[in-house]
Amino acid sequence: MNVEDIMVRGVVTIDADATVKEAVKLMNTEEIGCLVAVKDKKLLGIVTERDLLKKVLECSKNPEKTKVCEIMSKQLITGEPRMSVADAAKLMIKGNIKKLPVMADDKLVGLITLTDIARTAHFETEMTE
Repeated sequence: MNVEDIMVRGVVTIDADATVKEAVKLMNTEEIGCLVAVKDKKLLGIVTERDLLKKVLECSKNPEKTKVCEIMSKQLITGEPRMSVADAAKLMIKGNIKKLPVMADDKLVGLITLTDIARTAHFETEMTE
């Protein structure tokens, strides 16, 4: 099974210059745990719930003044649609990440999470029993 078989295709993005408050509102509206930060359609980073906790709340930063680009993870590890789910899992474990943006031809085409991988592994186990 490949990443493209289980990835989320409609990845929600936010402008890297948006405020943290805007990011939180979008995450709550979409009921998601991360946003991919972009500028001029270029992938710049990812902001997760953990980033909000550690880099905003714990530090008592003002979410109305703090920008996404100030707290997002910038050293992005990305995957490819045709890589195997097992290879994606290894890449995520090695990089100590839980969310993997999926790129094709320098464009964001999806996102896969460790939860997606766990669900797939569970489903594949049930299918072989």
